[in-house]
Amino acid sequence: MKAVVFDETLKLVDNYETPTPKKGEVLIKTRMSGICNTDLEITKGYMGYKGVLGHEFVGDVVKVGDECDFKWMGKRVVGEINCGCNNDSWCAQNLQRHCPNRQTLGIWQKDGCFSEYFTLPVENLLEVPQTLSDEEATFVEPVAAAMEITEQLHIKPADKVALLGDGKLGLCIALVLNALNVDLVHIGKHQNKLEISRKAGVKTKMLQDLRPEDNKSFDIVIEATGSTGGFETSLALTKPRGVLVLKSTIAAKEGLNLAPVVIDEITVLGSRCGQFAPALRLIGAKKLDIKPLISEIYPIDKALEAFEKNKEKDVLKVLLKF
Repeated sequence: MKAVVFDETLKLVDNYETPTPKKGEVLIKTRMSGICNTDLEITKGYMGYKGVLGHEFVGDVVKVGDECDFKWMGKRVVGEINCGCNNDSWCAQNLQRHCPNRQTLGIWQKDGCFSEYFTLPVENLLEVPQTLSDEEATFVEPVAAAMEITEQLHIKPADKVALLGDGKLGLCIALVLNALNVDLVHIGKHQNKLEISRKAGVKTKMLQDLRPEDNKSFDIVIEATGSTGGFETSLALTKPRGVLVLKSTIAAKEGLNLAPVVIDEITVLGSRCGQFAPALRLIGAKKLDIKPLISEIYPIDKALEAFEKNKEKDVLKVLLKF
């Protein structure tokens, strides 16, 4: 089968072995996948992963590993990307994404979905409603990551919320929080990207237009820039006893000044993966339009070209069609 494989170098192969589903798993034929910045980071050495990349997908179940699961045959599905051991306290709380023995699709110890076929446990699957397009379904994973904020943190109706970062992640968070009627200001560096939020009804502001009076004026600030400067600006905008949510990883080579966290008694909240079921419901309710986030759709035969496209500054989401 065709697959996009990383093994020191990124390559498209046409003779990768088709996996066989184990008991409790299904074989999925990929329809569409999305390239994520995590995929790019893996090609730079992140997680030390080698294998088939990809974790954002929609596909069809074409084989089951157990006759008990035959009801999934032919279903169009998306699926949670973390596969827990189901034998510890984290999995008992439905928090497989924190299971110390987990596998993660296309990221850690499990081949991903940038291939014609891949496997997932039945318990990870969700059927996609017929009313959703493949493009919409492919966004369930990033929408779930955005909605994780609301699982971890109660955003009160009167809370003033700022979001920093206008890349793929920031825009997805903006559309999700706007759909949930949050009082949000989206702050970024690129007017053309912020325009996507503005057209959806989100208040926007250019980073350069921030004023001293904006400091310490937000109850909740969400950092989605991935930069030291973005973290420092986010911290400055957070009210005393406010909450700073970190949605991107920041690998700072120099020390960060964390004194304001103590002085202003700010809560810092890390936020990563989210649950797929509420994300699928939100997209299915047509409360957010993801189409403006799609920059290009490439056939799998041009996957390497798609990866290069994804690196371009003004490009948002690049999809692969199978």
